[in-house]
Amino acid sequence: MMISRLDGENLHIMASSNVRFWNEARKLRTPVYPWEFVQIGNCGSPIETEKGWLLLTHGVGPMRRYCIGADLLDRDDPSRIIASSRDPIFCPNESEREGYVPNVVYSCGAMVHGDHLVMPYGMSDSATGFATVLIDDLLSYLLG
Repeated sequence: MMISRLDGENLHIMASSNVRFWNEARKLRTPVYPWEFVQIGNCGSPIETEKGWLLLTHGVGPMRRYCIGADLLDRDDPSRIIASSRDPIFCPNESEREGYVPNVVYSCGAMVHGDHLVMPYGMSDSATGFATVLIDDLLSYLLG
């Protein structure tokens, strides 16, 4: 299984028994919220939690502002979305807005360390940083 932005705008879930050919795709989610109206994409592989698969996403909204959000997918059926962040969980702050590609924070994945989610991220294609959040807090936010 994998998550992709097959059409350049929406998230798709894809399945294959051969890693070289991904012919089976189903639309998982379309842009819904203003912060992701232009397009959405995944920020790395889903992370298994006790509540489901945590999928970090990036959304492109007005003024080409890239922010990071999250979806929670069912553990047994990852094509079923349990929850999505209405608002971004992470956006560029004033010191992260200027650079080669302005007004962008973006990640290619995160990892669990103890009870924290650790996410490296790029800012405006000019620097990198790390963000952390308690996994239980993030799941409570999504499910709340």
